[in-house]
Amino acid sequence: MSEGNAIRLLLADDHPVVRAGLRAVLDTEPDFRVAGEAATAEEAVALAAAGGFDVVLMDLQFGPGPGMHGSEATAAITAVPESPRVLVLTTYDSDADILAAVEAGASGYLLKDAPPQELAAAVRTAAAGRSALAPSVAHRLMDRMRTPAEALTRRELEVLQLVGEGLSNLQISKKLFLSQATVKSHLVHIYAKLGVDSRTSAVAAATARRLIRR
Repeated sequence: MSEGNAIRLLLADDHPVVRAGLRAVLDTEPDFRVAGEAATAEEAVALAAAGGFDVVLMDLQFGPGPGMHGSEATAAITAVPESPRVLVLTTYDSDADILAAVEAGASGYLLKDAPPQELAAAVRTAAAGRSALAPSVAHRLMDRMRTPAEALTRRELEVLQLVGEGLSNLQISKKLFLSQATVKSHLVHIYAKLGVDSRTSAVAAATARRLIRR
């Protein structure tokens, strides 16, 4: 395949070693060309907006600071017409992360332990405008569809993730721009769906079921 027909890739990950590893794997594919790298989500958005890419391989977590999350970057990139496809490549497979990425417009969701051939296939699938989901991710989404009444909504997952991080109702209300009454209402629904009666039990149950990130 000629250089002009290659699928142009942007690698967005805050770890240089991870980017180097991805580049080494992807460069072995004759129809791929790694055309850029981004160490922050903000940089990925700026590069994607500048053009020249077909698929962005997007991590979800960029460093410990308050910077943009991978899902936020995905939403910013996909909101622009004729934008590149975004394939999330992460170590996280919680419902909270998966739903946030899919709702942000990601074309695919793959885990970093995926075999090279699975990664290459997912890139080609995303570039063609189709969905590329890791088997385990697709299975989790199917489970949610089978039991919608028992599944936590994306907002409930967001609230519970922040509870798990130690935030109070007041802190959660400020972070998510909700009233404290709304936060409490979400918690009531969360407790009922998980069959628990406390914040600690809710976090433990959700973590065990991989609904939220550990």
